[in-house]
Amino acid sequence: MSTTLRRGGQAGYSLIELLISSAIMITITGAIFSLVNPSQGTSQTAPEISDLQQRARVGSDVLFKELIMSGAGTYQGPVRGALVNFFAPIMPRRVGRITPDPTTGPNSYRSDTITLAYIPNTYSQTTISQPMPNVSAELKVTNQPNCPTGLELCGFDEGMEVIIFDTSGNFDTFTITEVQDAAAHLQHRGQDFSYPYDTGASVTQVRRNVYYWCRPNSDRLCPGDATASQLRQYNGANTDVPLVDHVVGVNFDYFGDPNPPRAPQPPLGVENCLYDAAGAFKNLPVLAADEGSLARLTPALLSDAAGNGVCGAGSSEYDPDLLRIRKVRVTLRVQVAAPSLRGSNTLLFRNPGGARESARQVPDYIVSFEVTPRNLNLMR
Repeated sequence: MSTTLRRGGQAGYSLIELLISSAIMITITGAIFSLVNPSQGTSQTAPEISDLQQRARVGSDVLFKELIMSGAGTYQGPVRGALVNFFAPIMPRRVGRITPDPTTGPNSYRSDTITLAYIPNTYSQTTISQPMPNVSAELKVTNQPNCPTGLELCGFDEGMEVIIFDTSGNFDTFTITEVQDAAAHLQHRGQDFSYPYDTGASVTQVRRNVYYWCRPNSDRLCPGDATASQLRQYNGANTDVPLVDHVVGVNFDYFGDPNPPRAPQPPLGVENCLYDAAGAFKNLPVLAADEGSLARLTPALLSDAAGNGVCGAGSSEYDPDLLRIRKVRVTLRVQVAAPSLRGSNTLLFRNPGGARESARQVPDYIVSFEVTPRNLNLMR
């Protein structure tokens, strides 16, 4: 009978040892997964955060540049200087041919809409050579200097958006349908004026853009997509395009000169919202300065609720207090597109979603900035 000796190194594991090693392995594996899971959340949210910031940057850049240019006026001809000397270049409502807002009353002020007007760097600047009635099919204008023979109106083209204005506070915009160089005529059929303009009124190319927030469950739906929530740009004529998607907040606040505006001042015998026919100034109130040297311009003040009358006429009417504007504060809020990346905190998410882990949440991005348009402050 032989006996087989078993060496210690060949002995198997006991049950207790197996249980302990399994517990250690499970603990380490769980720790590894706990580290990997947030990394997966970060890899999912990082591109969305970048997209969120990029969309906010696009919207703020466009609005900033347009506000800086607002009010830029003509620089040749007898009537020169910032547009605020002649009419209000900033209006808190939608202005244009398609679904414009009312010119007076509570709906003439919208906190999420702004219309900006300015004269671009253009050679298309002239004046009318004969008085123009309200209803007309063409403008008789002065030939532009330095244009070649046969192209006396070389700065103007068919389809160009043009504005006519004078020192009375009135203005009208229209689209050129035909340029008759030899006769010095600009055709504008089907677009009547709100006021009969006299000889010398300025006619020039204009940029007028409306920036507004469209969204579901509101009176202003996005064209072509009633479920979208966008910041859009409308040129006052026929072009309306989206600028930023998934916008959940747009707000414009206005601040202005506490002292009443002194321009536009019409010639003697002509009355407007600031002066009577004898040239006497109508006493608009002095406001309290509550924003440094400026005064906050409330919705009631800018929608004629104060009873100060209106400037302009017809579809070009505006509250005289809009001539006070010197600074605009813009607030833009955008959200991530996917609801699965939005949490339930209503302070961080305008439209809460189903994300529970903080690593998988992308809060709304809010950008706010102020612009003091140089052409409204330098009065040039």
